[in-house]
Amino acid sequence: MPLTFRKSFRIFPGVRLNINRKSWSVTYGFDSGPKHTRSSTGRRTTSMDLPGPFGWRKTTTRRSRRGE
Repeated sequence: MPLTFRKSFRIFPGVRLNINRKSWSVTYGFDSGPKHTRSSTGRRTTSMDLPGPFGWRKTTTRRSRRGE
């Protein structure tokens, strides 16, 4: 079983700094609405909890500029 590292810090109400072994991200938003996450790797995620066992998530990644 590989070792993992993950830590989350609350900076302000509704804002969290998440750190893991390879990257960091900032999540902002409250429980009742959508949450937005921006990662140091270029990934952007928007998620929202829906009533019951449902949830919604949309993830986009930054495209590489290699070859330009």
